[in-house]
Amino acid sequence: MIISCVHSFNNVRSLILSTFLQKAIHKEPQESKEVPPLDVPELLAYLVRQSEPFLDQLGVRKDVCDKIVESLCSSRKNQLLLPSLSSGESTLLDENANDELDLRIASVLQSTGHCYDGGFWTDLSKHHPSDRKRHVAIVTTASLPWMTGTAVNPLYRAAYLAKSEKQNVTLLVPWLCKSDQELVYPNNLTFTSPEEQENYIRNWLEERIGFKADFKISFYPGKFAKERRSIIPAGDTSQFIPSKDADIAILEEPEHLNWYHHGKRWTTKFNHVVGVVHTNYLEYIKREKNGALQAFFVKHINNLVTRAYCHKVLRLSAATQDLPKSVICNVHGVNPKFLKIGEKVAAESELGQQAFSKGAYFLGKMVWAKGYKELIDLLAKHKNDLDGFNLDVFGNGEDANEVQTTAKRLDLNLNFLKGRDHADDSLHGYKVFINPSLSDVLCTATAEALAMGKFVVCADHPSNEYFRSFPNCLTYKTSEDFVARVKEALANEPHPLTPEQIYNLSWEAATQRFMQYSELDRVLDPEKDDVKLSKTNGRSITKAVSTPNMSEMVDGGLAFAHYCLTGNELLRLCTGAIPGTRDYDKQHCKDLHLLPPQVENPIYGW
Repeated sequence: MIISCVHSFNNVRSLILSTFLQKAIHKEPQESKEVPPLDVPELLAYLVRQSEPFLDQLGVRKDVCDKIVESLCSSRKNQLLLPSLSSGESTLLDENANDELDLRIASVLQSTGHCYDGGFWTDLSKHHPSDRKRHVAIVTTASLPWMTGTAVNPLYRAAYLAKSEKQNVTLLVPWLCKSDQELVYPNNLTFTSPEEQENYIRNWLEERIGFKADFKISFYPGKFAKERRSIIPAGDTSQFIPSKDADIAILEEPEHLNWYHHGKRWTTKFNHVVGVVHTNYLEYIKREKNGALQAFFVKHINNLVTRAYCHKVLRLSAATQDLPKSVICNVHGVNPKFLKIGEKVAAESELGQQAFSKGAYFLGKMVWAKGYKELIDLLAKHKNDLDGFNLDVFGNGEDANEVQTTAKRLDLNLNFLKGRDHADDSLHGYKVFINPSLSDVLCTATAEALAMGKFVVCADHPSNEYFRSFPNCLTYKTSEDFVARVKEALANEPHPLTPEQIYNLSWEAATQRFMQYSELDRVLDPEKDDVKLSKTNGRSITKAVSTPNMSEMVDGGLAFAHYCLTGNELLRLCTGAIPGTRDYDKQHCKDLHLLPPQVENPIYGW
């Protein structure tokens, strides 16, 4: 942090020197056609802008910093004429104070010939694509046949990004040794080689999307954490993307991937790094013993790693933690099979045929945190109000026995059935999908039910915000509302999906949103890679993208601190890491044909 501040003040000092040089040369700036030098308020505004990350650590919010910058720049707002860098004519400044300041600094730096070559943390040897086709690497924390969101959705994302054929795509998934596969994968399914698992993944995908997806699947070593029911990377995950392909990285669950990451910094190796936040970790952790204390530490660790390792972060909904550099956007779609079912239902409705012959159901992994606690509480509280209401429940999971025992003890009308694929023919006849979960970020099953033309009864919760625009989505705020919504759904027929609604649920639309909100559409456009243009009065001025930036140096400092901490095995174990995950083990070497970590990454000294 101290080093970052020193660099920031050095950058400001260079601007001050440039300003003094300009003032020495331009005795009458008001009559000159050259760019006027920066005045003291502008220099102070620039210092505040560059110090935002440091001030944030001291508790000074960004909106306060913006107001200070706007106040300091207000003296310039009446001087709206800025000489063009390419000619003696003038152009109007952007009305926004921050953009105005950017343009002023860029113009002063360019007029004095100043060139900033990068800071203390900049990697000048970063990969630059040699041909016009870019490369996208999608890194995720799970893989089929584990039917979890971080296994399925990144797979679809890879397929639909590759479909455009504008960029090469690699999907990097964890490889588990056989002992871990037996704990994770369903129906005793295991693989003896990565090639065997890759074939399974491709066959599963092609059965659902209806086209051959041309992308590469690679594996990195992973270990399964029983207590957390999640896969933790072993070793440096970034090393499994060759440097020649290290262009754009999409980190699915960037917090999870980087909690114990001890290796190359993602933003150093890749030109553009996008994180996609899938899971509301804080909600799950708060339910554990000493949950509030654990959640406090995890919250700050998540802030650190996403800030240090990502350029942009996409949150699927506001139900996730508010992270640095993040925006909220649903960038997931549904399996095309569900959309075809919805189209069939709509066609039957137009012909006056009855599309649904069954009542209500719930589907999900049978663990308390996945909505089962809320479901049983609601039904137990309003057992008399919902007299005669029967609910079929489909799911398997660690808490299955406890959930079923509790429902039986409370004498609830729940019919428990074995878990199955949501697209299974036996589920097409249900009219109402019940989802009371409050731990989801963006429930895939809810999107699938809407795509099939069903009613969905769900909580008025940030995780369901995207679905509220669909007329078949019935939300409730109180338990009394829940009863009313269930009765309303059972008594009426769902609205047929419109073509626009069908498209909004598709992976084509999700990919388009992803390209826009992740800024990949700009990054992949070669004309916008190196410069940003700000149009003013019909002319354009180039903003210097290499302007010294304290934020980048702070991020670099955080990454270095995280690297040092994750290199200590004792600290790793104290924070919940699996023993021996700093490097991959002998079994991983054998399965993935890797050199031992001591040979792959020799350590000299510390």
